[in-house]
Amino acid sequence: MTSTHVDIDEQIDALVGDWYTLAAAGEALGVTASRVKQWVKEGKLLAVYRRTGGGPQVPAGFIADREIIKGLAGTLTLLQDAGFDTAETLRWLFTEDDSLPGSPVQAMRENRGTEIRRRAQALAL
Repeated sequence: MTSTHVDIDEQIDALVGDWYTLAAAGEALGVTASRVKQWVKEGKLLAVYRRTGGGPQVPAGFIADREIIKGLAGTLTLLQDAGFDTAETLRWLFTEDDSLPGSPVQAMRENRGTEIRRRAQALAL
């Protein structure tokens, strides 16, 4: 998944909450903005253009302790294989699920990513 011109609706924007520009994501990760852009191209991160004229932005929830959250790249790949577009991917990752509890991103941030990848894999079947 690469950065895409996606109209992020208000619901998705509210689910995600905080966003980083590529430069701010680079600062949060201790790398350059061009490295972040490369990770987006490689599918390790997801970035979207949230508004006309703005640059690509990365959900802040994808970054913790100066690293991309563990399991994100694999989960993004599984969701893409399941046919999810960028907006659907963001909605799925940031929507609260009582059976977890919390959202899939929250679970990955708390090192509970195995269950998230299992669920994402089941979506692809």
